[in-house]
Amino acid sequence: MNRKNIETNPLLETYKEYIEKIDNALNDELELYLESEFTEPLKYAIDGGKRIRPIILLLAAECVGKVDENTLSAACAIEFLHTESVIHDDIIDNETKRRQKDPFHIKFGYNTSVLTGDFVLGLILNISSRLDNPRITKDLATAAMLMSEGEAIEGLLEESEDVTFDDYVKVIEYKTATAFEMAAKLGAIIGKGAEEEIQALAEYGKNIGIAYQIRDDLLDWKNEDKLFNLLIKKSSDPRDVFNKMDEMLKTFSHLAESSLRKIKESSAKNNLENLIKFTEFKA
Repeated sequence: MNRKNIETNPLLETYKEYIEKIDNALNDELELYLESEFTEPLKYAIDGGKRIRPIILLLAAECVGKVDENTLSAACAIEFLHTESVIHDDIIDNETKRRQKDPFHIKFGYNTSVLTGDFVLGLILNISSRLDNPRITKDLATAAMLMSEGEAIEGLLEESEDVTFDDYVKVIEYKTATAFEMAAKLGAIIGKGAEEEIQALAEYGKNIGIAYQIRDDLLDWKNEDKLFNLLIKKSSDPRDVFNKMDEMLKTFSHLAESSLRKIKESSAKNNLENLIKFTEFKA
């Protein structure tokens, strides 16, 4: 089964309290735009998401401070950024299913998909203005640009069919891990963490994001659209590729765990450590 179409959220049992807070915040945010043509389509787009990125943001804030209205607003910005990337990614990949339903571009059409992406960036700018912190605005902008760079680089590599493991890691670092990194970093900034804590949590986010995507690719290895399938085609023995992927997965999971050593013990830190378990892979 394509990993984009898992029926149940594997995080729901452990992180239900956080997911409910995030969902309520997302609904409150969209309530501000009831007259907009994009509100109902966006509700469709965000429905069924795992919310792992905003969960990380809330937990990072808890590790160094507390969750408040600003934290939840930032969590919405991160989830909206992810939503915008999913809408466009599904168009590029010609996806026919997402979360057990039609992907956005099939449900609402290509024109609405492109315009909704633009509208979402406006939403994020609006949220950023309320947070009134230039560093947060810059980091959100950087995340959006890097995610776009990752998508563009992936497309070029697919066309050339000349890809290395370093290329593969760079793509997922930009395209996927950036949002994880920024989620953890923004949570730490809003929670008023020390600079050492902010950087440690940002490193955690980046490393768990890379591990998360490697695991997702391994689970969905039969999908010919996956970039690492080009590595398999180039290899004389596909087992070498899977072994290398498994090795990289363990390395980045370990790096994520190591990044948390500078964070004081708390239930929030334990919850961040527990998320690393979701990157484990068993063939």
